[in-house]
Amino acid sequence: MSVYALEKLISETRRLATEFRRTTGQMLPVTGEIARFDAAKQLGLELLEPRIPGVDALGKGEREGRRYQIKGRVIFDEGKPGYRIGQLNPNGDWTHVALVLLDGAFEPYKIYEANREEILEALSQSRGKRSKRGAMSVAKFTAIGLLVWTRENGLEDEVWSNY
Repeated sequence: MSVYALEKLISETRRLATEFRRTTGQMLPVTGEIARFDAAKQLGLELLEPRIPGVDALGKGEREGRRYQIKGRVIFDEGKPGYRIGQLNPNGDWTHVALVLLDGAFEPYKIYEANREEILEALSQSRGKRSKRGAMSVAKFTAIGLLVWTRENGLEDEVWSNY
């Protein structure tokens, strides 16, 4: 399938997911696939098909040699606490995690990235059953990760971190 055809399908998926939520109040389970597409497009990653357990994409260019697990989260109200990302696979062969934050129209507005050591350290310091299963809050991920892309600026030239 061409990149253009896939981009059209993802665009239509965004529209349908937005309309479905507006109409029913429920979410279609498409966030992960949209996030994979957006991370690959914005960060220049190569999506793997078939996937390696725990690895969604490979880095290219300045990200060469990195193996990414990609997570996505739709944020409807940035002021609301408690958003969580999907379960991370701590046993997968990944080196980095990319977190794509999507707005209520399923459009990306920020992408964060963190390396394996930072993720595993944060999970080991957390208490509770969720962290043992690889669950993490969006707030925790954004605190340990790097903001690498924004809707306003594209790829961030000056990478900054909170540590």
